[in-house]
Amino acid sequence: MLAVVVDPQAPGRLALREVDEPVPGPSEAVVQVRAISLNRGEVRRAQAAAPGWRPGWDLAGTVLQEATDGSGPRTGTRVVGLVNPGAWAERVPVRTGALAPLPQDVSFVQAATLPVAGLTALWALARGGLLLDKAVLVTGASGGVGHLACQLARQAGARVVGAVREASHAAIAREAGAGAVVVGEDLAAAGAHGPYDLILESVGSGSLSAALGLLAPDGVCVSFGASAGPDVTFNAQRFYATGGATLYGFLLFHEATRRSVSAGLARLAALVAAGQLRPHVDAEAPWDQIGRQAQRLLDRRLVGKIVLRVEGLP
Repeated sequence: MLAVVVDPQAPGRLALREVDEPVPGPSEAVVQVRAISLNRGEVRRAQAAAPGWRPGWDLAGTVLQEATDGSGPRTGTRVVGLVNPGAWAERVPVRTGALAPLPQDVSFVQAATLPVAGLTALWALARGGLLLDKAVLVTGASGGVGHLACQLARQAGARVVGAVREASHAAIAREAGAGAVVVGEDLAAAGAHGPYDLILESVGSGSLSAALGLLAPDGVCVSFGASAGPDVTFNAQRFYATGGATLYGFLLFHEATRRSVSAGLARLAALVAAGQLRPHVDAEAPWDQIGRQAQRLLDRRLVGKIVLRVEGLP
């Protein structure tokens, strides 16, 4: 079968190559993959990974072979799933605890956006507790996680402020539910709408530094990315003098050891089916464009998600 593998000679170091068929464990179902989505973390890792490494976290498709231990969805069920790593292939074994059935109203393209971006948004917002009437700042608000987080926070009753890098991305954040949108990674304009009970921070560098100074007493800043750079300096005195402020390091696959991936995916898919959550797909293309689309992600030249349709080569 075909799978995406690291190839140092290919565009974006990613290419389709022939690999062995999967051998599932007892609690794994084999999924015939129909759509995958790209995330910055896996694409960045591919830039330094050894030749032959197989990336990929997000997938959507149909159960080709149900788990032999009787758990999980039955053969023929449309599903969305999370794998770490190896999701970018025609057929993938997936732990049944990381699969959820898809409502008929949810397309494979929509579903493929949900595992990493959707679960990150859902579980990062949970760090803020009850969000009704709380002030929430979302950096990278036009990105895959940020766009979904704005929608979920608004539905929870929060007063949402979105931060975007470029003015041209502001409309996307507003459409997602941000009552106010600020432009620029230094967050200079965000102070006028704070202080914040919860900040979802994915930019790093000066953005994270500024965010720590915008927390309300007992506020939480959830850091889950560093697209602008990992090194941060901040005013420690201002941070601790806020009183009870917390910086929380969010790693999705660590959270997945403590929460139900299946339940989270089912919840997100149900919201999409009800029209209450609308993933924004910046680009949809066949998966033989993996290298070019991965480079777009690395260059930060998109809003929302990139989804690739898994199709056999002619």
